[in-house]
Amino acid sequence: MSEAPQERRFRTLFISDVHLGARGSQADRLLDFLRYHDADTIYLVGDIIDGWALKSNWHWPQSHNDFVQKMLRKARKGARVIYVPGNHDEFLRGYYGTHAGGVEVVEQAIHEGADGRRYLVIHGDIFDLVVQNARWLAHLGDKAYDFAIQMNRLVNFGRKLFGRPYWSLSQWAKLKVKNAVNYIGAFEQTLAAEARRHGADGVICGHIHYATIRDEHGTRYMNCGDWVESCSAIVEHEDGRFEVLRWTGPLTRTRPVAKSLAAQAA
Repeated sequence: MSEAPQERRFRTLFISDVHLGARGSQADRLLDFLRYHDADTIYLVGDIIDGWALKSNWHWPQSHNDFVQKMLRKARKGARVIYVPGNHDEFLRGYYGTHAGGVEVVEQAIHEGADGRRYLVIHGDIFDLVVQNARWLAHLGDKAYDFAIQMNRLVNFGRKLFGRPYWSLSQWAKLKVKNAVNYIGAFEQTLAAEARRHGADGVICGHIHYATIRDEHGTRYMNCGDWVESCSAIVEHEDGRFEVLRWTGPLTRTRPVAKSLAAQAA
């Protein structure tokens, strides 16, 4: 039997795009991740709850409720939990400056790293022209993404039968389709520019479900990824080093499955 994974504690944990209320949300996998990973400060970087999905088709299994309760419990026990709403949980944008069960709701935040560097924390949707100027198209794209997730499940069921690893259609498209690559590049540049406008050294965001850490032109861009497909989060170590972790493999309590996608020295 494999050794049980050791619990790891970080200075800061950044989670985005859990999409509670959507059928594609892997909240159970996130709960598994949180059994072994904790932090003094936790940022919820938008689209934690999927209000769009809940409006069209109510879906709220126990794992979704368990995640909400876990965050409230952490806040009660002394962790600082900061919620930066995104476009899917925009109903919370009317509560900026309030505390809900100890969870702070803010429009954006400036996170100061262990090394003194400052990072703008923001979901990022306000810099997405499709979301801002063509909401009907954004909703259409959201439905297409849900369809891709459902198709992915069928494809990967077959791959699993033949011993093949998980394959993501949407992640493949983001890397291979020219327009998607250009969109990601433009999004990253825009968010990096916004960080500089705030006098920050970098930005930590979500929204596009593509986890990465990049240092370009003196500004660091970090995206948390999501808990629909990539199952990733950003962590800050006590020395100020940031890392993207992905929680892979089957749900288990008996072996470690955290893998580092990217690590950058501060």
